[in-house]
Amino acid sequence: MSNFDTVNHWFDLAADRLEMGEDTRAVLRSSYREVQVQIPIRLRDGRVHVFSGYRVQHNGARGPYKGGIRFHPEVDLDEVRALASLMTWKTAIVGIPFGGAKGGVNVPADALDDDELQTVTRSFIDKIEKVLGPTRDIPAPDVNTNARVMGWMMDEYGKLHGHTPAIVTGKPISLGGSFGREAATGRGVVQMYREAAPALGLVPEDTRVVIQGYGNVGSWAARIIGDLGCRVIGVSDAYGAIHSEAGIDPHQLHAFLTGGGRLVDFPGADVISPEELTALECEVFIPAALGGLINEGNADDMRCRILIEGANSPTTPAADEILQRAGVLVVPDVLANAGGVVVSYFEWVQNLQHFRWEEDEVNQRLETHMREAYAEVTTRAASEKTSLRVAAFEIGIERVLEASRARGYMP
Repeated sequence: MSNFDTVNHWFDLAADRLEMGEDTRAVLRSSYREVQVQIPIRLRDGRVHVFSGYRVQHNGARGPYKGGIRFHPEVDLDEVRALASLMTWKTAIVGIPFGGAKGGVNVPADALDDDELQTVTRSFIDKIEKVLGPTRDIPAPDVNTNARVMGWMMDEYGKLHGHTPAIVTGKPISLGGSFGREAATGRGVVQMYREAAPALGLVPEDTRVVIQGYGNVGSWAARIIGDLGCRVIGVSDAYGAIHSEAGIDPHQLHAFLTGGGRLVDFPGADVISPEELTALECEVFIPAALGGLINEGNADDMRCRILIEGANSPTTPAADEILQRAGVLVVPDVLANAGGVVVSYFEWVQNLQHFRWEEDEVNQRLETHMREAYAEVTTRAASEKTSLRVAAFEIGIERVLEASRARGYMP
């Protein structure tokens, strides 16, 4: 099943429950615009490498298109199309006035030096700038892109259109970025734990946490949930996994990795395989890596009570069914990792106002948005006796459909 097929699997489950006709489904499933561009770059090896860049604008009924740009060698149109669709439902579920988009370049970002990475970034923006704009389509960071890359994008767009801070979010603070944006996705993930824990009788002191993926989302989630008093016992990244039943200090680990250390060399923890990490007994498992890593091959081995999806599409439909049967509470990506786009919305608003909010205000507003969205989804799931994922999709679809009808897109 392709990435886009997986998203449409969940869409169709919710659409069936909403008794949606096929004509309406066809409109809501399909993308409004898909752009593919060629990015030829001469790298330091002297050869010209040709990369492909993508920007998919899925649905803009509720507002400007919004979604990150990722740099990864496995990026393709199907993946970007799927992630753009997810953004449509995600922004609707958490009630912010954006549509859904996504972008990417199939470039091995880790293998490029800074000059090469900047050249790829600027070339990509040059190729797609006509479909971007602060009231049209606003990119943000994603896999292997960060505040620095957003700064390059803002600058390149500004060469053609003048100084436009609101063209991207997740920028450096010095260029109009928002306080709290870097930690926002991880903070939102932890907020989902705080909302879900009481119903399961969990308190932080008795909560063991395993985090699959230690990039921006995983690292911030680990530090914030650790500060609550939870015990992080397992962590992985692209190069390995570690475990310590006594607990891994997320702040020390972050400092170790930032200083150039390798995860598997972190002192006081045992090196384990990724398969062993997935099977660790814990209360909370947070997949925060790439999609599809929780699948029917390992879902039966999982021993967690809550799975909070920090990544996009980390759980396949087959794995989700296994986890539901096992009684695991799955907080889906379209809800769990929406903290990033919520604070991106706050950053966009601040840029348009030419006024900056303090970090405490940003975090409080984020907490309110996530709490209200979780309450709406859990109430819907309980009343309709369905999963949080299907309930979330129902809410998102209804809101997009309402906006589409109000605009006259469909009867």
